[in-house]
Amino acid sequence: MGSKSDDDDIRQRIDRWMWCARFFKTRSIAARFVGTGKVRVNGTRVTKAAHQVRPGDVLTFPLGDRIRVIEVVTFVEKRGSATIAATLYDDQSPPPPPKGEDKPKAVNPSPDAAPDSRARAKLRELKAQ
Repeated sequence: MGSKSDDDDIRQRIDRWMWCARFFKTRSIAARFVGTGKVRVNGTRVTKAAHQVRPGDVLTFPLGDRIRVIEVVTFVEKRGSATIAATLYDDQSPPPPPKGEDKPKAVNPSPDAAPDSRARAKLRELKAQ
């Protein structure tokens, strides 16, 4: 009766997959993160850690100061090394901005004293950029 092949039915919980792919240190942290609703699977927001993902699904989520766009490639039974984890997904994230292009920070050169009028003008100029 089953016309589906076994390959079509391969699925894994999203929290377990994200933990095996080493995006999170523990599975419970991955489950809590998914529960916040910050993860999207194929553009649809997911709030349940038990949501099933399959190969070809695209996950979008913030991690650190970047937005990660990850395509699920395969699964593993046990969590392995980082090299094995890297084979589980295809990273389609945009590249991080170059480190040299950070905006200059508005810093008071003498934090124990209030800035004088020139320093305030420089701070306003830096904040306006």
